[in-house]
Amino acid sequence: MIVRWLRSHAGELGKFGAVGLAGVVVNLGVFNLLRLGPLSPDSTVLGGTDRVLTAKVIATVVSIIFAWAAHRSWTFRGRATHRPWRELAVFGLVNLVAIVAEAGVLAFSHYVLDFTSLIADNIATIIGIGLGTVLRYLGYTLIVFTPAPDAS
Repeated sequence: MIVRWLRSHAGELGKFGAVGLAGVVVNLGVFNLLRLGPLSPDSTVLGGTDRVLTAKVIATVVSIIFAWAAHRSWTFRGRATHRPWRELAVFGLVNLVAIVAEAGVLAFSHYVLDFTSLIADNIATIIGIGLGTVLRYLGYTLIVFTPAPDAS
């Protein structure tokens, strides 16, 4: 049953994965640019406090906008049943759940476990991205990019 489902959805899952990998590059790229630059723990920008979660949220939002455009035009093309602005709003809500999950993993690692090195933040970010990816796929297929109703 699972194998049959995987085979029948292989093309969609492949596209979802490709967009996801590109989104991870965008997410990690923006996160590290901010974490090593204006939002680094040593920076005096924004009052000089540790803004690792701010960097994470900004990076995730940038990758969400990228992913919506890619998924709408490629992965789920033809499945969109909402007007673009409504779809973007629902897409944003699904991603809000994913952001909370991603940031939650990083916050737990950084602030509770006190793993504050750059490598620890990146590992927590990757784990959070994995959890967020599962939540996103479920949300996209069940809520955002629903199959068009049968014409019969």
